[in-house]
Amino acid sequence: MDILQEIVAWKKKEVEQEKTLVPPSCLYALVEQIMEQQGARRSMRQALCESCSGIIAEFKRKSPSKGWIHQDARPEDVVTAYQRGGASAASILTDEKYFGGSMDFVRAVRPLVDMPLLRKEFIIDEYQLFQAKAIGADAVLLIAADLQKQVCESLVHTAHQLKLEVLLELHGEDELDYACCEPDMMGVNNRHLGTFVTDVHHSLAMARRLPAGQVWVSESGIGSAQTVATLREAGYRGFLMGEHFMRHPDPGAALMQFVSEVEGSITCLPSPQSP
Repeated sequence: MDILQEIVAWKKKEVEQEKTLVPPSCLYALVEQIMEQQGARRSMRQALCESCSGIIAEFKRKSPSKGWIHQDARPEDVVTAYQRGGASAASILTDEKYFGGSMDFVRAVRPLVDMPLLRKEFIIDEYQLFQAKAIGADAVLLIAADLQKQVCESLVHTAHQLKLEVLLELHGEDELDYACCEPDMMGVNNRHLGTFVTDVHHSLAMARRLPAGQVWVSESGIGSAQTVATLREAGYRGFLMGEHFMRHPDPGAALMQFVSEVEGSITCLPSPQSP
């Protein structure tokens, strides 16, 4: 069993435990109230299309392969600094066991920032989508490798009903047919979740096969402004980065410097994929 299979097996047990604490009927009623009171939503897709840098800065304290990255980091400090530093959106890990995350991190940050927030989680059940809405997320990650296509389609449909955008993560060409699920953004993970080997060239190879008219996001292993410029030339508009910033004593300052380097290395033009 590779790490992805291990995480998904644990996640199934975890979700069932959460349902005993907050029954689905109670959660769904809460979300219905939230949606009745909600104002204009924040679009991560639009933010990426309109940004010169397209950086999705991730709050990530831990990883299964490298252990603690920045154990004492506080989301209230880091994510607000990300917004000041020019991030287009923020990704927040909510898995506790493997990534040291929490849904409370999104709750704490939501009143403090205006940029879109992505709930980064291993989502296998619609219950988790309602959780994402309840804690204030604007978008969710779905991982094709975790889901049968029919389940993925159903989750995308439910997310859209909840006015959540979907970033659908692919790992290989064999998952390209998941585009029929009609996500808002399509991501390519440069890290193999079985071996943890990271290669940004994977995004460049996948760009030749990704559907036109989509907003593409390259995830993991990005460490230089030149890499972002190369990926933008290939058609990507979003760049999900966490460890590169979180290993720095001041992640927000690291992001600000990186965004400055990116914007200095490219010609910023309106995206042809802008909605």
